[in-house]
Amino acid sequence: MNPQFQKWASVLVNYSTAVRPGDKVMITGGIAADPLLRAIYQEVIAAGGLPTLLPTFPEFAGDFLRQANDDQLAFINPIERFGRTEADVFIRVSAETNARVPGDVPASRSAQLRAAQRELGQRMMERAAAGELRWSLTMFPTPATAQDADMASEEMFEVLARMCFLDQADPVAAWTSLHDRQQKLIDWLTPRSEIHISAPDTDLRMNIAGRTWNNSDGKRNFPSGEIFTGPVEDSVEGHIRFTFPVVTGGREISDIRLTFSGGKVVEASAAKNEEALIAALDTDAGSRTLGEIAFGTNYGLDRFTKQILLDEKIGGTCHMAIGAGYPDTGSLNKSAVHWDMIADIRQGGRVTVDGEPFLVDGNFLLWN
Repeated sequence: MNPQFQKWASVLVNYSTAVRPGDKVMITGGIAADPLLRAIYQEVIAAGGLPTLLPTFPEFAGDFLRQANDDQLAFINPIERFGRTEADVFIRVSAETNARVPGDVPASRSAQLRAAQRELGQRMMERAAAGELRWSLTMFPTPATAQDADMASEEMFEVLARMCFLDQADPVAAWTSLHDRQQKLIDWLTPRSEIHISAPDTDLRMNIAGRTWNNSDGKRNFPSGEIFTGPVEDSVEGHIRFTFPVVTGGREISDIRLTFSGGKVVEASAAKNEEALIAALDTDAGSRTLGEIAFGTNYGLDRFTKQILLDEKIGGTCHMAIGAGYPDTGSLNKSAVHWDMIADIRQGGRVTVDGEPFLVDGNFLLWN
């Protein structure tokens, strides 16, 4: 077994999800990640866990969206249900070999599938907030993801290793150190109320009074490096331009611009795949409301890769998610959608909180 994969799996199993003897552990991921999936499986056994492995295959999701009837789209796979509603630990490895859906599949089909799976997503969030489920999502570098990022495969692996602190002798110590630095930001933000984000084509305000900030320190996301909360649902006002494209649901949506009033998206546009954006916003009653506001703190990546798990962590950036909020932040918003969108505010951007500067041109002032 490649020692790099064994180290990666060890951190996921023993730190990120803290598998204990007797834990029911669901492991799922693309077959391209076979060496990492196997290493995770071995680590779970060594920790005394009870593993269930569900491999996934390239192109199958696109086949399903193209061919399934309405009843099939509404069907919930019992193994998927087990992973989110019964397992003690859920580990997912993203390993895309082609992240795009077939071009003849309407965006409304993806929205229909998301709506059918809303119950599972909501239950997973609730169980995690109650401490009943420990979960982690990581990403395996494939030639496809490397090409999307304009990198060679080896370079992509090095970026991931750096962001995950796997290039360090003691990754857990590095994550603990980042946790402490992020906590400094959270302690400063917690008693404050209004966030104001200003940047080119952006002037947005929201209230975060009484909400809980989450210190994302390599557990639920791996890599991680962000702090996030759920804004007061009806408080978001103004407009924002998301300068990084979003690749989600098999489609790349670029140059997204949203206008909020009373907490709801009232205007929306995109330069590419606007119909997919509108379909997502129209999914259900909660999909036009922000469920998350977050700031990336991981300076191990300085460029856009088209991988949301990585890009939303870029140090000094800001991202937001329409749709479902995490209950442990105090968010009340429920939706089948949770779409992260990234605003690169590292040049000419400024975040103030109750009028005091917090993040300027990608630099957290508390860290200076």
